[in-house]
Parts: sequence; C-alpha cells; structure tokens
Amino acid sequence: MTAHKPSITVFGEVLFDCFPNGKQVLGGAPFNVAWHLQALGDNPTFISRIGDDALGDTILKSAQAWGLRTDNIQHDQAHPTGRVDITVQDDEPHYDITPGSAYDFISAQSVQLAERSGLLYHGSLALRSPYAQQQFKTLRESGDWSVFLDVNLRAPWWEETSLFDWIQAARWVKLNVDELRELGFQEPVLEVAMRNFQTQFELEQVIVTRGSEGASVLTPEGFFSQTPGEIPEFVDTVGAGDAFTAVFIHGLIESWPIQDTLIAAQAFASQVIGLRGATPDNRAFYKTILEMHA
Repeated sequence: MTAHKPSITVFGEVLFDCFPNGKQVLGGAPFNVAWHLQALGDNPTFISRIGDDALGDTILKSAQAWGLRTDNIQHDQAHPTGRVDITVQDDEPHYDITPGSAYDFISAQSVQLAERSGLLYHGSLALRSPYAQQQFKTLRESGDWSVFLDVNLRAPWWEETSLFDWIQAARWVKLNVDELRELGFQEPVLEVAMRNFQTQFELEQVIVTRGSEGASVLTPEGFFSQTPGEIPEFVDTVGAGDAFTAVFIHGLIESWPIQDTLIAAQAFASQVIGLRGATPDNRAFYKTILEMHA
C-alpha cells in the first residue's frame, strides 16, 4: 500500500437502467465505478449532472446514503435525468440510450475540486456531443491528471476521430475484445493486437476484458491474463465490466501486483453477474475483495 494514495475523480453519466419487467436500477458506467470505489474506501469525487425530476432526486438520495459525495452532481433545469432501456437477448444486454440527457451537459465551470491531480476516470459515452467533449477537455487541461479511459462503444454515440484523441490522452485504457477489434486491431493473437494498440497510442497499460474467457493486461513489465472461476449465480452481465474496472483502479492506487489485481477484479465482476443491475446496496457484498489485501 502506498503512503499517500492518489485521489480519484470520476467524470460522466449517472442514469437509470430500466428493465423490461419495470425494475429501475441505478447505473451509468462512471457512477457504477464511483459507487464501487466508495465501498472499497477510496472516497472518489464524482462529477455528473441530473435533471430536476424524480429520478434525479432518487440518485441524490441513494448516493448520499451510500456515502458518495454529491457536491459535484450538478442540477439541470432543462434536461431530464439519463435513462437506458435494457433488453436482454441470449444473455447479453442491449441498450437504448436516451439522447439529450442532463449528463450530456456537465459544466466544467461548475466543478468544485480541492485538488486537480491524481487519477481521472472517464468513459466515452458522456463525450458523445461536441459540448460535452469541450467541457471535459477544459476539465482535463485544468489539472495534472493521470487519465484512465474506459472505452464504451454504444452505436451511434461515438466516432473514431474524437475517440482516438481521448485514447491518445490517456495513461490506461480499458476496453473489451470486441471493441479492440472494432477499432481496427484485428491481429489473431490478442497480445499482438494489444501491443499494436499500446504502441500506436503510447499507453502505459492496455486492459482487455474477454467475457467468460477472462481478461488480459499489457504493461511495460509484460503480458498478464486471468480466467474467471465458476460463476456462482448468473442473473445478467449489466455492470460486470464496471465492477472489474473499479477493482482494477483500486488495485492501481494501492500498488497491488498486476496479477493480484486481475484476480480480484475478475472475481468481483463474477459476483456482480449475480445481481440484477450493477450496484449492490449491501456493503457486505464487498467483504471478499476488501479482505484480499487487508
């Protein structure tokens, strides 16, 4: 464990995942990551924006009850709180993402931070508009950040030129194997594809998740892989990637060995697959992860 852990700032969407049975579950990759990091004791700063509506009120109350700081969850009078309608086909979630949501209008000028350094996490979905891209660029350039980019390709909400700019500005990039291929890295051997990706964008680490086949990480020290154990219960895969990301970030700031971090991240993602949605409301859910390096 480091003597002084870097601070973590999380930027991006918070929304409700709405399931066919009528259930609404808090979500949005950045919010999910911040939620897990709070439970892991990392006290992240979460920057987002909600509408002046019932869903927004629920988000605030839930975040406050969990201990997540809400001073940088901005309020928007003109745009609704984000929502995603989820359908599940062949055990895979499909997403219908509402455009023009409050999180598309996060204001860099309204962000209040005691320090502008440490690890800055963001995804690609919250940067789907030119306005959002400019606001994030302003925030990123206002501090001395190490950027963790979580690639999240959701058609039609991305385009290659701007995405490649965000990748170029990152230190760590996480994406799934289908996204790696979709971005043009088609080499049959995964390690070769990841190395070419790492070289092109001058990245310190490339993290690739492969669903039931596990995850791989390419670092300056080498190539690491981990296959998950048996999944105790399968409900859906919504939020599993975000669970993996949160534990991976936790391992980064705690200076865990990469293989240990992969094992913990993979194990926690497998736990989340047993939930409906992405955010557990019981802190006992995190007990196993917290005990791994106690």
